[in-house]
Amino acid sequence: MVQITFASNNDLVVSAAENSNLLRVSIRERGGIPFKCGGGLCGTCKCRITAGLDNTDDVKAKEHKHLSEQDLEQGFRMACQTFVRGDVTVTW
Repeated sequence: MVQITFASNNDLVVSAAENSNLLRVSIRERGGIPFKCGGGLCGTCKCRITAGLDNTDDVKAKEHKHLSEQDLEQGFRMACQTFVRGDVTVTW
């Protein structure tokens, strides 16, 4: 199990299975990450991994359409495209 801290939601901490999709966990546990399409088309679920960025999977092609290289270097990801392999803290 991994711990996900939703810092923008009063530091809500939830547990999830390793390799869980960040947006799906947020929806299920009421984490609060904003979203619309859930499939990488709109960019609404842009969020920032402030701790544990190394515990996320590789950046997807759909993310490159919405996030600049500078965004990625600063820890921004799209929650719908991000899978967590370890503990992370996320803001939006």
